[in-house]
Amino acid sequence: MNPYILATLIFGLGLGTTITFASSHWLLAWMGLEINTLAIIPLMAQLHHPRAVEASTKYFLTQATAAAMLLFSATTNAWLTGQWDILQMSHPLPVTMVTLALALKIGLAPLHSWLPEVLQGLDLTTGLVLSTWQKLAPFALLLQIQPENSLLLIALGLISTLIGGWGGLNQTQLRKILAYSSIAHLGWMILVLQFSPALTLLSLLTYFVMTFSMFLIFKVNKATTVNSLAVAWTKMPALTSLAPLVLLSLGGLPPLTGFMPKWLILQELASQDLPAIATIAALSALLSLYFYLRLSYAMTLTMSPNNISGAAPWRLPQTQLTLPLAASSLASLSLLPLTPAALALLKF
Repeated sequence: MNPYILATLIFGLGLGTTITFASSHWLLAWMGLEINTLAIIPLMAQLHHPRAVEASTKYFLTQATAAAMLLFSATTNAWLTGQWDILQMSHPLPVTMVTLALALKIGLAPLHSWLPEVLQGLDLTTGLVLSTWQKLAPFALLLQIQPENSLLLIALGLISTLIGGWGGLNQTQLRKILAYSSIAHLGWMILVLQFSPALTLLSLLTYFVMTFSMFLIFKVNKATTVNSLAVAWTKMPALTSLAPLVLLSLGGLPPLTGFMPKWLILQELASQDLPAIATIAALSALLSLYFYLRLSYAMTLTMSPNNISGAAPWRLPQTQLTLPLAASSLASLSLLPLTPAALALLKF
């Protein structure tokens, strides 16, 4: 892709998200979401591969449906209350509709079925943008409206954690596994959204760091399937020994960074007299942990010469920058001691 066109599209991504961040009017927020969507679609289709074009088409149709729902709910709110302010969503009907529209945009279950298929058709770099940056603008709107429909949010959160864990169990494609991992993590964030929006934001940022690290590890290894991870040990032993720790951090095991948001979310749910919800969420994390352990096993405990039909990758020197990978991996593994500082920030 022409670098000027690429720079324009990346600028459009940033502009759309910034407009949504800064808006207090529903039409302006909707415009920011549309700019964001239209900027990423050429990036998704740049490979000119049938799967990439199919993924771009599915993504466009899904986001257009969610945007139409969002606009309809904002219009309904203006009709019922007489104003377009995001912070003044008070009627339960538009609040429910806009929550479902934003759930469709970020891929919460049961509105999730587009996300694994779309992510599977993309290269790892664009998939990383879709899994991280594209979540920011809808989450900014969710944090602003702070929907009080507790039953809807708890249902979306629980279904997402269960489907995110259950759906990834039998997958062999790494991008689909990361998509189901995204759905499960989003479920944890939505569970605690109405009780502690700051904790949702902390969980989102932690998820971004760990997912960024995981995508970069797969990108360095040029791996897109579980079986292709078997050759990682012979190519990069240091990185391969680090990757299972990042995967376990995604699973939420102590003493790694990923334990912090899950711990705080379970503590918050218990303090809100929701022990059954907290128990189901904690048990659903075991499903996700299973396929993270499966990836760890494929990377570290399987031998390279196997019966997979495919060309062996060349062991050429790496040319891509590994400093972002080093920084994100360090953050994914070692931020748990900062939990008291995070708790102090959450109280403000």
